[in-house]
Amino acid sequence: MMEMPETILEVRNLKKYFPVRGGILLRQVAAIHAVDDISFDVKQEETLGLVGESGCGKTTLGRTILRLIKADAGTVRYMGRDLLGLKEKELRKARLEMAMVFQDPYASLNPRMTVADIIGEPFDIHDLAKGNERKGRIVELLKRVGLAPFHMYRYPHEFSGGQKQRIGIARALAGDPKLIVADEPVSSLDVSVRAQILNLLKDLQDDLGLTYLYISHDLSAVEHMSDRVAVMYVGKLMELAPAEGIYRNPLHPYTKALLSAIPVPGRKAVKNRIILKGSVPTPIDPPPGCRFNPRCPHRQPICAKEDPEFIEVSKGHFVACHSRK
Repeated sequence: MMEMPETILEVRNLKKYFPVRGGILLRQVAAIHAVDDISFDVKQEETLGLVGESGCGKTTLGRTILRLIKADAGTVRYMGRDLLGLKEKELRKARLEMAMVFQDPYASLNPRMTVADIIGEPFDIHDLAKGNERKGRIVELLKRVGLAPFHMYRYPHEFSGGQKQRIGIARALAGDPKLIVADEPVSSLDVSVRAQILNLLKDLQDDLGLTYLYISHDLSAVEHMSDRVAVMYVGKLMELAPAEGIYRNPLHPYTKALLSAIPVPGRKAVKNRIILKGSVPTPIDPPPGCRFNPRCPHRQPICAKEDPEFIEVSKGHFVACHSRK
């Protein structure tokens, strides 16, 4: 009997609201519901793709999981440990096993530091290696991401966007992590370079046994990368299923609309595009009931009154929709 992979990450009822202040005394007058009661698991060595429109809270979710942003409520358990409850010293040790690849390689690398200093910074912070050992590990990481050893003496401005992202990936690997949050890692790159970076991430996963939370709005890239896919809308999860289930049998109207927007190659290809009416609601004042109900072509009276439960309708396929059809 095949052994099921263990759960590496458990997120339960996670919330993150950003205060909106106004008036002379700058009192809180509202809150941005960036992440609103989200729960999911990630298995070891799998890739969970997280998709949704810009501003839906994807990046905030990833940063809150890693405690780069403080959560307001909920739990995040990594390998059984409660990350949100760890003290600073314990959190520093735990962060060796987690890393993030940022969206903008131009902004995420310090222009005043050489590549050796950028990649070697985790070694210095955590006292992992010094001297020749440190240099040797930097060279090893550069080779692993497809760069040459002599690149370690150069500065970020001397590299292309794809090369900068390779440096960012090498830095993420410096602490020998098990979990990597990849936040739109190819969105700012040329189309010709995107496939190279995606294939590099997949090769690293196979070689090092990595687990990814892959955040993107590019549905084609998510399909290529992911074992399972979660769909997010205005701070809420709408659907979560194996990638094949999402792309072949989407259940939520929002998921169907997203998938209908994927370009189909070939002039003879026919695609039934679903055009949603209205605009995305503001997370400062989300609509009552289902967040998607003002734009949903299948809305019912209950949709504007009650928030649908996020339930499992078939094995591994979760959806938050009153109709669930």
